[in-house]
Amino acid sequence: MSAKSHHAIDNEVHFKTYKRYPVTLVKGEGSRVWDTENKSYIDALAGIAVNNVGHCHPAVVEAIQLQAAQLIHTSNFFTTPQQVKLAEKLVGLSNHDRVFFCNSGTEAIEGALKLAKRYANKMGKKGDIISFNGAFHGRTLGALAMGQPKYQQGFEPMLPGFTQIPFNDISAAEAVINDETVAVFLEPIQGEGGIHVANKEFINKLSALCYEYKVLLIFDEIQCGIGRTGKFFAYEHYGIVPDVVCMAKGLGGGFPIGAFIATEDVANVIEYGKHGTTFGGNPLACSAGLATIDAIFDEHMLRMAHENGQWLRERIRMEMPGEPGISEVRGMGLMTGVQLSFEGAGVALRMLEKGVIANVTATNVVRLVPALNISRDELDTVVDVMVESIAEERRVQAEKAVAEQS
Repeated sequence: MSAKSHHAIDNEVHFKTYKRYPVTLVKGEGSRVWDTENKSYIDALAGIAVNNVGHCHPAVVEAIQLQAAQLIHTSNFFTTPQQVKLAEKLVGLSNHDRVFFCNSGTEAIEGALKLAKRYANKMGKKGDIISFNGAFHGRTLGALAMGQPKYQQGFEPMLPGFTQIPFNDISAAEAVINDETVAVFLEPIQGEGGIHVANKEFINKLSALCYEYKVLLIFDEIQCGIGRTGKFFAYEHYGIVPDVVCMAKGLGGGFPIGAFIATEDVANVIEYGKHGTTFGGNPLACSAGLATIDAIFDEHMLRMAHENGQWLRERIRMEMPGEPGISEVRGMGLMTGVQLSFEGAGVALRMLEKGVIANVTATNVVRLVPALNISRDELDTVVDVMVESIAEERRVQAEKAVAEQS
């Protein structure tokens, strides 16, 4: 079946929810994938920051294969060794005491929302949940209420009890956080919002403000966690400990799994029967998670993410004097945003044609979130292809603008 046939059938039978790239992928290994025509691509998107250890990492593949032949699902009426081990590992790596497993990032956010509401009810609080402009916390209704207006359109009215304020603005936080505030949800690095990094002073003051008013501080590390920033948890860069941390994406090495962790006093407000899941934390997902974490540490991927991320951003900045289409480069670890001076959807398509997968978010930011173990040679190719694609798209848009004016 050709790639065209796949797309034609997909267009007939799947919900029209995705603007698909005109490629059908069939194989992946490391930082490369292949399509039905056997064309190879360097994957600088990594399944949107999911394949942190690369495609089909041998240890993750082996763990899934072995577990699939033994036990796939039991329900949470029972413990399994895999879930217990993964919970113990996440508690050991964090400053937290308890873990809840689910299946995705947005489920982790919804669970954290319920946890925040339950904690607030116990405290007698009836205020709002605070989020930040540019945030993306998922696509369920609770997550949408904390997100960007463009994702809320058509799903109004939004759930009440949410307030959104400017990112990195402590004065705005001081103006709205009080004794009645339920929780503050924050991405320490906004992914979908354009790779904006929270500065340390802001985080420290926000943490102190939340402590003063007994407000839960909840970090959404779904995209920026699991080693992507050069530390296992992004909050480690800031010298503070959030009450709750949500994670997913990179946790399973490509296999779906989500989780949130919390301190003991917060976790204890969810008593028996107040929250649950059928599939969350099943043996197969937890086996993938265990293998992924082991690979990250055994193969020194935190150091690689830190060093290669710094190298990548400097490499791009070296191109900026000669390419006016690039206005800013920002990020942390292997989470990089390249701000363009024009709308950039065409850049991602040009990169794809040249054999590099990336995407453009917030209309004009090229997002690069490759595997933590991507090679320097592959990153070098990514930059060359990106800069060439930016230059081509900028020229085409400029010529089009001149033609429209004449």
